[in-house]
Amino acid sequence: MEHAFLAIVAATASFFVVMLLLAAAILLCQHHRNSTKAPTRSTSQIRTRSAPHRDASSRSVLENWSSDPNLIKISWEELARATDNFSPHLIVGDGSFGLVYKARLSNGATVAVKKLSPDAFQGFREFTAEMETLSRLRHPNIVKILGYWASGPERLLVYEFIEKGNLDQWLHEPDLSRSPLPWPTRVHIIRGVAHGLSYLHGLDKPVIHRDIKASNILLDSNFQAHIADFGLARRIDNTRTHVSTQFAGTMGYMPPEYIEGSNVANTKVDVYSFGILMIETASSHRPNLPMKLGTDDIGMVQWARKMKENNAEMEMVDVNIGLRGEEESVKEYVRIACECTREMQKERPEMPQVVQWLDSMSLSTKPFHLV
Repeated sequence: MEHAFLAIVAATASFFVVMLLLAAAILLCQHHRNSTKAPTRSTSQIRTRSAPHRDASSRSVLENWSSDPNLIKISWEELARATDNFSPHLIVGDGSFGLVYKARLSNGATVAVKKLSPDAFQGFREFTAEMETLSRLRHPNIVKILGYWASGPERLLVYEFIEKGNLDQWLHEPDLSRSPLPWPTRVHIIRGVAHGLSYLHGLDKPVIHRDIKASNILLDSNFQAHIADFGLARRIDNTRTHVSTQFAGTMGYMPPEYIEGSNVANTKVDVYSFGILMIETASSHRPNLPMKLGTDDIGMVQWARKMKENNAEMEMVDVNIGLRGEEESVKEYVRIACECTREMQKERPEMPQVVQWLDSMSLSTKPFHLV
């Protein structure tokens, strides 16, 4: 009886030992399979994250434009030297997705260098958009791109240097060393912007700028306007409407359809922003700030319409100008601005019509303000 009991105990113990060994073997096999599969998943994930979409696009851009006789690839060393290693003292602007530096190349040429943010995909998109757009545009009211540098994550664009900065600085940054822009000069600047936009919209494949604002209007020594910053620009086919999934524009300048959530892009988007720019240029008021009408705070477009209805257009003009004999031109100017900022897209004029209206305006003095 005792021998039988011992045999049962031994058999039971042996069974549990075998089961433990079997379980251990199964766990080891599973661990081995997981460890062999993990690198495969990791490699796949790495390949997905570093998929050649961006690099391939970059190579395509560089291949397309490296042969453009109007553009040159300027070395990093040259641009670093020209900007004193991108010194903050040489920053002259803050474009979308990057800083703009004043630089002097070794051949003596003064240029503007935009250094795009290396860690932002938007910076790459802006590089592509500007190269695709500006390298093909030739117009006196469009800033000229001269060259570029691209390697790894770094993207730099080199432009002609425009001497007198941007319109935003002249309208909103008081400087005791200079007097405010007189009325004829403001109209001259607006005419230049209108001609530039009319050119862009009239191309076989129209270009929509999508970010017309005072800081993107550069002024040369004769206060000729140069439209800059084409990072959000899009070419469109005349036969269809362009739909963009990218948020575009600047608050205060965006048309009501954008604010309401529409992502349809066409030339009338630029027309609306241009109308806002007109009102801002005349009044020296920022478009994203409320305007006072009596005791009420209202938006810039509503304010302009109310002033026009009340026959008070002259009161819209910057009080620092000192207008004399320009009532007729001011009234026509405000009328055009109100037409451009109509709420319904279809009711806004095309830019060639705007150019015709502006060019027909008479001014009492020459449109230059040399300081």
